[in-house]
Amino acid sequence: MWGLVRLLLAWLGGWGCMGRLAAPARAWAGSRGHPGPALLRTRRSWVWNQFFVIEEYAGPEPVLIGKLHSDVDRGEGRTKYLLTGEGAGTVFVIDEATGNIHVTKSLDREEKAQYVLLAQAVDRASNRPLEPPSEFIIKVQDINDNPPIFPLGPYHATVPEMSNVGTSVIQVTAHDADDPSYGNSAKLVYTVLDGLPFFSVDPQTGVVRTAIPNMDRETQEEFLVVIQAKDMGGHMGGLSGSTTVTVTLSDVNDNPPKFPQSLYQFSVVETAGPGTLVGRLRAQDPDLGDNALMAYSILDGEGSEAFSISTDSQGRDGLLTVRKPLDFESRRSYSFRVEATNTLIDPAYLRRGPFKDVASVRVVVQDAPEPPAFTQAAYHLTVPENKAPGTLVGQISAADLDSPASPIRYSILPHSDPERCFSIQPEEGTIHTAAPLDRETRVWHNLTVLATELDSSAQVSRVQVTIQTLDENDNAPQLAEPYDTFVCDSAAPGQLIQVIRALDRDEVGNSSHVSFQGPLGPDANFTVRDNRDGSASLLLPSRPAPPRQAPYLVPIELWDWGQPALSSTATVTVSVCRCQPDGSVASCWPEAHLSAAGLSTGALLAIITCVGALLALVVLFVALRRQKQEALMVLEEEDVRENIITYDDEGGGEEDTEAFDITALQNPDGAAPQAPGPPTRRDVLPWARVSRQPRPPGPADVAQLLALRLREADEDPSVPPYDSVQVYGYEGRGSSCGSLSSLGSGSEAGGVPGPAEPLDDWGPLFRTLAELYGAKEPPAP
Repeated sequence: MWGLVRLLLAWLGGWGCMGRLAAPARAWAGSRGHPGPALLRTRRSWVWNQFFVIEEYAGPEPVLIGKLHSDVDRGEGRTKYLLTGEGAGTVFVIDEATGNIHVTKSLDREEKAQYVLLAQAVDRASNRPLEPPSEFIIKVQDINDNPPIFPLGPYHATVPEMSNVGTSVIQVTAHDADDPSYGNSAKLVYTVLDGLPFFSVDPQTGVVRTAIPNMDRETQEEFLVVIQAKDMGGHMGGLSGSTTVTVTLSDVNDNPPKFPQSLYQFSVVETAGPGTLVGRLRAQDPDLGDNALMAYSILDGEGSEAFSISTDSQGRDGLLTVRKPLDFESRRSYSFRVEATNTLIDPAYLRRGPFKDVASVRVVVQDAPEPPAFTQAAYHLTVPENKAPGTLVGQISAADLDSPASPIRYSILPHSDPERCFSIQPEEGTIHTAAPLDRETRVWHNLTVLATELDSSAQVSRVQVTIQTLDENDNAPQLAEPYDTFVCDSAAPGQLIQVIRALDRDEVGNSSHVSFQGPLGPDANFTVRDNRDGSASLLLPSRPAPPRQAPYLVPIELWDWGQPALSSTATVTVSVCRCQPDGSVASCWPEAHLSAAGLSTGALLAIITCVGALLALVVLFVALRRQKQEALMVLEEEDVRENIITYDDEGGGEEDTEAFDITALQNPDGAAPQAPGPPTRRDVLPWARVSRQPRPPGPADVAQLLALRLREADEDPSVPPYDSVQVYGYEGRGSSCGSLSSLGSGSEAGGVPGPAEPLDDWGPLFRTLAELYGAKEPPAP
């Protein structure tokens, strides 16, 4: 059995490609001697070519693109054709009976370029395969339906100004989604739509280049170039796309600096110190960044001596400053030239130079009030010591440069002469001593002298005056230190005991010779030898000194050679000691004497014991005293007869009549009006016993009650002269003893007598109270 499968292309201008199955081959084969036909095995296979369908085709009905057929199909309707794979049943459908393949919708090659499908013929009743399945491909044929696009646009590029023609700026690239292998749908050509004649573009590569020379950034800094890409090789009917390229010209140093004016004039006061800013100069340079940096310099030596110029932190301005102090009286103006130069110069543009410019500068010095000027920057004066007060030391001189005839007043700054050793004559500036000076106490005196203009006290200047105290021979030489030495009782005659040195506090005396002289005569126990170098040697004479308990006091005379010569006598203490054979001291007579007069160890212990016993008694007494005070304090703390209770409850004033009943603060029994006669005192013992008389009810208004109490206190001559407002809470009417308040006491004048209730009946605890308020005061005389 052999089968044939044909695939027919529908209406693409004829038959497309056809796939077929090879027919069964019959071969006649015979062996030698056995001729005759022989039947061979039949082999079948699907052989397919590629099929094509045009993209974006949209007809009214599904388009037939091919047909499946098998020689097994004899038109009886028993064969069923199946189609599986990509897009089967949705994009591509097959007629199961005839094997016709249709496409149901338009296809886009840019979305999917080809579809892989699987064809098979099966028995309709049993679904048994009648032919092996075969795979075939349907390709979507491209049409020019996509314009070029620039995925990286819009573009920005930079090119230096003054670039040569043909300098590359940037490369633009467009993409066309159509098939580049089919026709010219994806063949692009680049052209410039806007930007001529400054720039051009390569039609094939899309490289943008400069088209004219000497493009100046200072004239136009930015250009907008429109580039178009067109497919179909640029021919008519092709699709196109465009993008923009923003080209910025970068700066180069092609412009020299230029001063906007040829002469600059400035003014500065003469009191301006070094470093004071006089003015700014700026040379204009249209370049940018480092290409516009400049350096300034003064060309003339006259101006460079008094002024200096530097560049500011931005590198654009020249700062003219004072270099040395100015003086209006000596020079009133300066004229010089200033040069501005670019610091970075490009050799490629030297032809556009020179890159510098020069301007003239004139600085006028203005006169200003100046303080007096001293004739010297500092003064050094000298004065001998020990001179009487009023001795002339020297003279200070200052003058007003603005007005030389203006008077000057001199004074000494107080803190520079705290000891008031000097005085200065205010008009003449002469300095005198105000107290005797001692060079040995203080050699240098540093004074600050002020010079003030009398016409303008604000104009003050100062100068340093150093006064040196000159030395005179007013101090006799002395021993450099107290000498207390010893000599062994076994010392040989002529032995050196001590080297003695002298000290002279005078400046001249220290550098001159000091002479020594010891005791003279045959009875001298020691000998002094002058070494003639400011020292002397104390020697043991040929006759040794007899031993004794008291040390020897050797007198030595010292004198200098000053004018006049001064002398003094000093004493050297020498003890005669008992020495060991090796020369060390065993004992000295003065030490033995002191030991005999000392205290023994037992005596010291007895003294310490007595002192300790006294300290113990003092501590015991203090402890008992403190314990007694603590006991008394405990009893006082337990006495709780008087308690003060504070209530932090403030009322609303006289207008607040709803917060609480104000009548509770009143004592209705003690608010009776003032009775005629002198008021009674409640701070002294009554003169007579009277029974407690309750008062009639007083006024219900608190203000009237307080006014009544205040009038009573004001009219009482026996109380101290101060105002005191006292408020007592009402204790109630049910108490058997009544109110203890003095306001309700029956002893008050004008009280209404009540039933007698003697206070003595209350017991001994109320005896004092009965004595105070039980007796009635005698009537006033």
